[in-house]
Amino acid sequence: MAQADTLVEMVKAASNGDQQSFRSAAESLIKEERAKGHRILADRLAKSLQQSTIKFSSPRQFAGGGSIVSAHKDLIFETYPERTLDSIVLATKVRDQLNEVIEEQHRTELLHSHNMRPRHRILLAGPPGNGKTTLAEAIAHELMVPLIAVRYENVIGSYLGETSGRLKSLIDYAKTQRCVLFFDEFETLGKERGDTHETGEIKRVVSSLLLQMDELPDYVVIIAASNHPELLDRAVWRRFQVRIELSMPTRAQLTQFITTLGSRLNVNFGFAPETIAKRLLGLNFAEVEEFCLSVARRAILDQRTGDAKAVTLTKLDQLNDRLKPFSQEI
Repeated sequence: MAQADTLVEMVKAASNGDQQSFRSAAESLIKEERAKGHRILADRLAKSLQQSTIKFSSPRQFAGGGSIVSAHKDLIFETYPERTLDSIVLATKVRDQLNEVIEEQHRTELLHSHNMRPRHRILLAGPPGNGKTTLAEAIAHELMVPLIAVRYENVIGSYLGETSGRLKSLIDYAKTQRCVLFFDEFETLGKERGDTHETGEIKRVVSSLLLQMDELPDYVVIIAASNHPELLDRAVWRRFQVRIELSMPTRAQLTQFITTLGSRLNVNFGFAPETIAKRLLGLNFAEVEEFCLSVARRAILDQRTGDAKAVTLTKLDQLNDRLKPFSQEI
């Protein structure tokens, strides 16, 4: 439909109070503007349309069931993270890869003018507690877009076709704006279809997910995180243009992390960060952060933030006692 006809349909629908037709025409207009490369205008229109959904008493229904409002409410968490990429301890190689992707997204128009597209599909793999979710938040912040995290407890249904329909609903919503669409524990959806222990329904979900990923526009950055990448379907692996492994932190990385935490918490742990890092080597970033926070809480309560050496020693002893049963089992 030509743009003039679309505008006429929008005015007609608004005059008649036909909210469903108005939304349909508006989405068509947004799609036309994106196709013409008018990304800024399309983003502004999409944002205005998104904000106006709360006023609709009869929101448009998606093929998978539910409205755009219910998809927003029940299938996802939408936030605007404030954590920067510079605040995260990363290997230089990983940081360079991510900076390239962020630059491509910021300079999309230039790439489009050369018939190229920015990369927008990222897979983060590695053991839990090493910053996959935090990294997704930082990427959303650097791109200045919302982070849309999928809620599996509401997406996965027990009836045939229900999960695929809900996936389509949330992806349709993501398409209405520039955003980061985040799938944590991606192996929940992207399991290997050749696994004989999986049901036919899971295999259909994987096939549906692959098709929908292929149709995602490049202004939607999809980030998938997996603690068990070996479980992912091989076709899923191929869909991701950037694959990053976040392994357990090194002593140097822990030293940098503890230094940053001490400065942010305004607590002197009483030992050099290198010394604490040596004692905590083998823990992930989340566990080290919790250790430092526990020292800071006790130091604040004891009014020892200027020299928390005694508190740090006590917390180290407690940590060793807690980990001892696990080390003995191993």
